[in-house]
Amino acid sequence: MARLARSQSKGVRRAAKSQARAAGARKAKAKTTGLLDRIMGAAPFTEEQWSRIFMALIIAAALLLVGTIASLAGVPAIARAEFARLADDAGYSLTTVRVTGTQRMDEARVYALAMAQKDRPMPQVDITELREQVRELEWVKDARVSVELPDTLVIDIVERVPHAVLQKADRLMLIDKTGEELAVISPEAAADMLRVSGPGSSRRIGNLEALFEAVPAIEAQVRSAEWVGNRRWDFIFASGQTLMLPEGKLRAVKALEDFARLDGQHRLIGGKVSSFDMRNAPRIYMREPGRADRVELAKGQM
Repeated sequence: MARLARSQSKGVRRAAKSQARAAGARKAKAKTTGLLDRIMGAAPFTEEQWSRIFMALIIAAALLLVGTIASLAGVPAIARAEFARLADDAGYSLTTVRVTGTQRMDEARVYALAMAQKDRPMPQVDITELREQVRELEWVKDARVSVELPDTLVIDIVERVPHAVLQKADRLMLIDKTGEELAVISPEAAADMLRVSGPGSSRRIGNLEALFEAVPAIEAQVRSAEWVGNRRWDFIFASGQTLMLPEGKLRAVKALEDFARLDGQHRLIGGKVSSFDMRNAPRIYMREPGRADRVELAKGQM
């Protein structure tokens, strides 16, 4: 009889614990459900939209699980193929391309590269290769490529900024601050832009910018710059006058500073002098058209 009583007591305790666990689970479920209901109620989505979101999450999780299991099983190629097939069946294939960040370049070339992968399952879209292809376009300084599930590819372009016009033998080319050639430009469109010329001048744009940064008052006056003999710059002002600078960055900066000071004192730019030779700075040699003839005439009258 004693053994029977102990057995009944244990059974009662187990039943009580089981009931307590069930009650706790119901409370936790009610609390979680209530919290979830409040979150869903606060979010600006309808029940149908929530259903689509949950379905997309479930499909994505299933696809990830299949890919992970197959990969761990040592069959990555088969895993990728199966993963892509499942994604395609679920509607995860490339149908839409969105390009942002373009202002001057022809977007059609970007779309052409992206749409070469049209209708591919999203896991098979090679965004790394596509990014490199887009970055090879003349106007593209950088590009970011990302996926927006279920079917959209987003390409964000960082364009190069036109800075000057490179004068070639047969055409004018827009270039940026690094000297990268962007596009052909007409003489009319290039009329108000800085023009650079001379063999190797496009590779010396950084050097030219350093001179302008050192003496910014001069930059607005310069209409063209010629890189001479792969050694030094000649500046041609809007007035048509020429300033010949010496070789070497430091010497050129010093000569330009001296010229800017003299121009402030004597208004050299826009005056009678046609050219200023500062190749042997600090001396400056000025040429005035017709002056030699006038000097000779004066000598003959003496």
